[in-house]
Amino acid sequence: MTLMAQSTTLSTKSPEPAKNLTELDELFGGSTCRWVSSPTHADYSKDPVNASLTAGQKIGFLREMLRIRRFEQQALKYYNQGIMGGFLHLCIGQESIAVGTSSLMNGHDEIITAYRDHGHALAVGMGMDECMAELFGKGTGCSKGKGGSMHFFAPDKHYWGGHGIVGGQTPLGLGLAFALKYKAVNGCAVCFLGDGAVNQGVFSECLNIASLWSLPIVYVIENNGYSMGTSLERSSAFNGPLAYRAKGYAIEAEICGGFHLYELRAKLGPAMARARAESKPSVLEVNTYRYYGHSVADANAKKYRTPEEIDHYKKEFDPITIWENQLLNENVITEEEITKLDKETKAEAEAAAEFGINSPWPAEETIFEDIYYEVDHQTEAGQTGRHFFSE
Repeated sequence: MTLMAQSTTLSTKSPEPAKNLTELDELFGGSTCRWVSSPTHADYSKDPVNASLTAGQKIGFLREMLRIRRFEQQALKYYNQGIMGGFLHLCIGQESIAVGTSSLMNGHDEIITAYRDHGHALAVGMGMDECMAELFGKGTGCSKGKGGSMHFFAPDKHYWGGHGIVGGQTPLGLGLAFALKYKAVNGCAVCFLGDGAVNQGVFSECLNIASLWSLPIVYVIENNGYSMGTSLERSSAFNGPLAYRAKGYAIEAEICGGFHLYELRAKLGPAMARARAESKPSVLEVNTYRYYGHSVADANAKKYRTPEEIDHYKKEFDPITIWENQLLNENVITEEEITKLDKETKAEAEAAAEFGINSPWPAEETIFEDIYYEVDHQTEAGQTGRHFFSE
């Protein structure tokens, strides 16, 4: 997958919404953010990281992608009804990245991501109930109703969130990598960030330290082309893929399509293995696409992208459809079995929504909890000084 980009002179006047891809090209000098017009045709099924996969594992990947999509669709339903509040950042269209990454974890790897975190959470093994309850702000949620959509956490599953500050997770991911190296743990840290976060200064600082200290981290740029609502070509000055900025810090960098699980695993697997074995950082830019806006509250979601473009990606690049077709061609699964899986995951998501709706709100006294670790765990430090909250 290669990124189509060319320079353009920007106008300070906001353009009227484009009606189609041709008009969008004319508005921005032919620089609309699109990948190549068809999915990659390279065969990664025989790659060493994929060749040993069993039929059960492959079907498991499909199940996990379906679970994520059905979860997101249920969340969207209740958010639109006004039953769910806060922010909601959906990863519909990007499910393969979370599932592919979690499938490569060795039990010692650590994962951290930004605010589009539902898919990663489910992929590493978090339950739908605790995640859905968190979206409803209920006490049974994974963050006890205090975090919401952007702050899913499961340290017991090596998953460190869910962070709302753009780029704020990148130094935290670096800290995870430092801890792995310091403790001589055979693992790597995988830190996800979006294309918009690449321009945050802290990310450059992280690359510098990762290279200087040879830390076992893989930064995965989930490049969906529009960051918050501005196309990549209009927001980032670059001469090639964003990942190639890492080369200035003597860090390995590569790009890949995020639409096919085989390709993603073939590119990410070696980077994670190198981090574990050699304590070497890498940056992998994964081209992907989200079908909805930056968040559900994104009022301009249909203005900076055309219906034609969105429909094109749904038809040609949908990761679930691509994987289903792959498994059908391999005679790993049947159409009937796919339908059964889909029904099961939809029912699971519906049940999770009911669980969230029927769960109790956090008790008032819990507002004082989860503020100071020392107080909650009654450490020696927690017994000294005065801890207060909104007195």
